[in-house]
Amino acid sequence: MIGRVFNGRYKITERIGIGGMAEVYKAQDQVLGRSVAVKVMLPQYAADSEFTARFKQEAASAANLQSPYIVNVYDWGQDEGTYFIVMEYVRGTDLKSAIQQRGAINQRKVAEIGSQVCQALSVAHGQDIMHRDIKPQNIMVQPDGNVKVMDFGIARAKNSVKAKTSSVLGTAHYISPEQAQGKDLDGASDIYSLGCVLYEAATGQLPFDGPDAVSVAMRQVNEAPAMPSQVKPDISPDLEAIIMKAMEKNPYNRFQTVREMKHALDDFLMGRPVTGVAGATASAPTAVMGGIGGMNTAVMGAEGGGTAVMPAVGPGNSGPMQPTSFRIDDGKKKKSGKKTAGIIVGLIAGIIAIAAIAMALMNGGEAKVPDVIGQTQESAVKAIEAAGYVVGDISEEFNADTVAGRVCKQDPGADTALEKGEKVNLVISKGVENGSIPNLKGMTAEQAEKSLKDAGYTPQYAGNEASDADKDTVSKQSPEAGAQADKGTTVKYWISTGPEDIEVPNVVGSDQASAKSALEQAGFTVNVATGDYSDKYAEGVVMSQNPNGGKLSKGETVTITISKGEDPETKPIDIPNVVGMTSADAQSALANAGFRYNVVETAGDQAKGTVVKQSPSSGQGKKGDTITITVSTGPASDSGNGNSGGNGNGNGGNGSGGGQDGEGNAED
Repeated sequence: MIGRVFNGRYKITERIGIGGMAEVYKAQDQVLGRSVAVKVMLPQYAADSEFTARFKQEAASAANLQSPYIVNVYDWGQDEGTYFIVMEYVRGTDLKSAIQQRGAINQRKVAEIGSQVCQALSVAHGQDIMHRDIKPQNIMVQPDGNVKVMDFGIARAKNSVKAKTSSVLGTAHYISPEQAQGKDLDGASDIYSLGCVLYEAATGQLPFDGPDAVSVAMRQVNEAPAMPSQVKPDISPDLEAIIMKAMEKNPYNRFQTVREMKHALDDFLMGRPVTGVAGATASAPTAVMGGIGGMNTAVMGAEGGGTAVMPAVGPGNSGPMQPTSFRIDDGKKKKSGKKTAGIIVGLIAGIIAIAAIAMALMNGGEAKVPDVIGQTQESAVKAIEAAGYVVGDISEEFNADTVAGRVCKQDPGADTALEKGEKVNLVISKGVENGSIPNLKGMTAEQAEKSLKDAGYTPQYAGNEASDADKDTVSKQSPEAGAQADKGTTVKYWISTGPEDIEVPNVVGSDQASAKSALEQAGFTVNVATGDYSDKYAEGVVMSQNPNGGKLSKGETVTITISKGEDPETKPIDIPNVVGMTSADAQSALANAGFRYNVVETAGDQAKGTVVKQSPSSGQGKKGDTITITVSTGPASDSGNGNSGGNGNGNGGNGSGGGQDGEGNAED
C-alpha cells in the first residue's frame, strides 16, 4: 500500500493504525501539498454491497460535520475497488494509548475531555447523525490538550433509509444496551458510550470485560458496573455521579442531550454544584425477560477493542456462558408454547390499557397535560391524544438543550389543568444552531464581548499577552475566526499588551552588514552613522551603538556608528630603503612616501652623490618624520684641500629637497 496514489492525488507514505474495519495511513495530498490521513476499508467490507452503500451515504454525512473537536473529512471515494476516506491528519495520541501508558487520568482532564467530546457530538446530533462507535481509540488528544473525535465511518443518520439487520456494528466494551440489542438508536446511545469512556479514563479500568465481544455485550445489557469509587477511592463524587448517570441502562434515565451532559461536566470543572445527577447508579433492569436474539454471525475485532460486527443480544441472565454450546437463535424459530404465552400476555396488557383509558375518561372532562418534553414528535402526539387532548400547532426552532427531532417546548406546560379536547401546541427542536466564529482581531475587549454575544457565542477573556497587535486589542482567539461552531460555544480571546521588549544584541566589533542583519532579525530598525578615525576599529566596523544593550520594544531604532579606520595622518607607513640611490632619487622617494629628509655628506669610495647610509634604515614611521641620508662626496683625493659640507632639508609635503654644495679653494 505504501507508495500507492489514490485518485491520482493522495500518495500513501506510512501506515499509522489499524482497526476492526479499516486501516489508516498517512498520505500526502499532491494537489494542496498537505499531510492527510487516509482510511482504507478492509477488503471483506469493501466487497459487501450493503456496507459500501451505507459507507457512501454516511461518509458524505460525516463530511458535513464542522467543529473544532471533530476530525475534518475532506474527501472519500473508490479507487480500483478500494473504498477510502480522506481526513484531517491530527498529531497527538489516541486516548486509549494514553490510558494504557499512564493508567487513570487526572479527574479534571477527564472532565475536560468529556466536555469537548460532548461539544463534538452536539454538532453531529444536531444534524441527526449518531456516531455509534464512541471509544477512546476514536478520541485523539492533541499536543495542546484539546481533543478531536474521529471515525464517523459507521455513523448513521437517525432516519437512515437502510434496512435494519440483526447484526450490530460497534465496540462491545463501549456500546449501549440498546445498541447491543440491535434497537433503534438516538443520541442517548452515544451518551452511554461516552460514559464508558470516562469511566475507563477516570479509573484506568474498563467498566465491563469478558473473554469475547458477545459476553461483554451481554454484561452491558444486564449488569451494573462497579462504582468508580470502588476502583479509585479518591474520585470526586460529582464526577462519579455524572459518569453513572451517563451509563444508566434505561436511556430515559441518562442525560437527555449531550448538551445537558456538557453542562454538568462544565459545572464540575468550574467548582459549581452539579445538579440532576444524584442517585445515578447505571442500574440493570429490574425485570429480566427473554433470551438472546440475533444472527449466528462471527464476532470480529473483539480482541483489540476494534469496531466489530456482532449479533444483537437481548436481555438475559448474566451468569457463566459455555462458548462451546452457545447458540444464537435467529429469532424465527420459537416454541409454540412460548408464542401462545406471548399472545396472551399481549392481550392482557391491551385490556389493562383500555381499562385505564376508560377510567380516565370517567373521571371528568378536566385533567392535567402530560409532560412530553424530550419525547419524539410521534411519541408526544400519541401521549397527548391518549390523555384526551388535541395536538395543536407544531413548530420548529433551534434549541441547544434538546436534540433535534424532540419536543423542546409545549403549551400549555406539563401538569397544567386543561379541559379534555383542548389543544396542546408543540415546538420541535431543530438541534443546535451552527454558525461561523466572528473575527475579533483588532477589537477591544468590550467590542469582542459584544461581537460574540451578538453572534450567539459565549465570550471568555483568557488573559493578556505581548504581541504585535495594538495594545489593548485582541491578539488571538480560540476557536479561530471563521470556524464553524454551535451557538453557545465558548470563545476565548486574549488582549495584547503591545510588542514584547526585546534584548538589544551587542554588535560592536561586527562589520556593518552583519550588525545590521542581526539587529533587524531581532526586530529593530537600524540607523547607520559614520564615525571618526580609529586606531582600534578597522574601516567599516561598528565602533559604537546606541543603545548599547538593555531592552527595547520591537520596531524601535538602534543606531550603529561605523569606523573610518586609522587616521592617515597618524597611520604608520613603511620607510623606503634609499641606500645606493643617487641623492636626488633618494630625496624624491622619501618625499613621495611622506617623509622629510636631512642630507649629510661624507667622503667615501662610492661615486660622488650616492647615498651610502640612512637613518633610520628600515621599519615604520609616521608621515612627516625626518629620515637622515648620508651622501658620498667621492674619494678624498678628488676633493682637493677644500672642505665641503652642507645640510639639506627636504619637505615631504612638496617632495622637493634643497642642498647646498660646499665650495672649496684649492691652491696649487
